[in-house]
Amino acid sequence: MKRGKSKAEAPKKVDSRLSVKKGGERAAKKPRKTKVAKDPNKPKRPPSAFFVFMEEFRKTYKEKHPNNKSVSVVGKAGGDKWKSLSEAEKAPFVAKAAKYKTEYTKQLAAYNNKEQSGGGSRAADDDEESDKSKSEVNDDEDDEEGSEEEEDDDE
Repeated sequence: MKRGKSKAEAPKKVDSRLSVKKGGERAAKKPRKTKVAKDPNKPKRPPSAFFVFMEEFRKTYKEKHPNNKSVSVVGKAGGDKWKSLSEAEKAPFVAKAAKYKTEYTKQLAAYNNKEQSGGGSRAADDDEESDKSKSEVNDDEDDEEGSEEEEDDDE
């Protein structure tokens, strides 16, 4: 007896419209932008009042729980404690944070002044170079005019 092939035994045809193109689509996308290098001389941002509080809280928490090695537990406990503090209890940390912020603004202003003064000298150099190139071009034009006049005199 002849039996026909069942659908399960027949080879499956792959629909080309459903296939995923891996290589071609990647090349068509825009290349990723590279990160701008950070200046190591730029002053760091000041800590907020919460982070000033956490500096002190970590010390006291480690004294009470010396066996705790988990950073997340300390962070969660600090966050809960910070939320439970009243405005009067937060005041010293807010004052310290404000002090750090004023110091930061002074350092940042000094840093920006250095950057601007450094950039200003480069711009002046560029202007001088462009003036030189203009004068050289003008000199060449003058020479050409003079050579044409000499040719006219010879005739």
